[in-house]
Amino acid sequence: MRRLVQELCLAAMAAGGVACGAEEAHEGLSTSAPVLWEIPIPFWEGHTLPVSNSLIMFAVAVLVITLVLKMATRRMERIPRGLQNFVEWVFEMLYNFVEGLTGRKLARKYFWYFATVFLLILVSNYMGLLPGVGEITYKGQPLLRGANADLNVTIFLGFFYAILWFIWVLREQGLTHFIAHTFGPKEGLTGFLKYALLPIFFFVGLIEVLSICIRPVALAARLFGNIFAGEAILEQMGGINFAAMLPFMALELIVGFVQALVFLMLTAIFLKTQVGGDEEEGATAET
Repeated sequence: MRRLVQELCLAAMAAGGVACGAEEAHEGLSTSAPVLWEIPIPFWEGHTLPVSNSLIMFAVAVLVITLVLKMATRRMERIPRGLQNFVEWVFEMLYNFVEGLTGRKLARKYFWYFATVFLLILVSNYMGLLPGVGEITYKGQPLLRGANADLNVTIFLGFFYAILWFIWVLREQGLTHFIAHTFGPKEGLTGFLKYALLPIFFFVGLIEVLSICIRPVALAARLFGNIFAGEAILEQMGGINFAAMLPFMALELIVGFVQALVFLMLTAIFLKTQVGGDEEEGATAET
């Protein structure tokens, strides 16, 4: 029951950013990202791939991260210097943070995801603050837009994690153990009491399944709400004067980092609370 309460609290914390995005919306920044081009899909007649301004920014963020990593690893040295030293420091800090949340085993297996999603969100957030974003137009529509200010992007991030989470849980626990862990009696109960409480445990399992289904929506809504609200405020302050926008720009630099870190933290904790960590593995081995 204590773990279920933790799960629901985490889901509620993840949903906490929804309200601010709705309240701070400015007329100049639409919640829907306009489609700039329609790219025909080969061998699928009549179907096209819509390209929005936020999709362009997301692709540019991927390209920027790829180029920086390529440059940092082009000439690897035993004693790192310059860009290689900076990149290794960033990844070392991220790995230690993830390991502290998930434990050594899960960090070794799934650090690739947590590092990737953190960098994607962080770079996308900061690119949305660059001069010209939202101002340069194409056919009357903004050519560029912060990727995470588009709900489509954050929903993709949330549900992509949900799919990976389910695959990882099945890999670590197996389907039978996952069902028994969710709906079955908890450890420490034996005898008559174990079977008498089965209906309660089944009901608690249903609530836990509901909390699992809410997670991707909560993750997407929190990230979108905070980033969209920030960009709407900057647009409104920019309409007054540049000096009025500076304090909010500094605040958005902090918010952009915090939201990337919160997304990483929540996804790591959601995995850890379901699968368990190194302590449970050690206890199982001793038994």
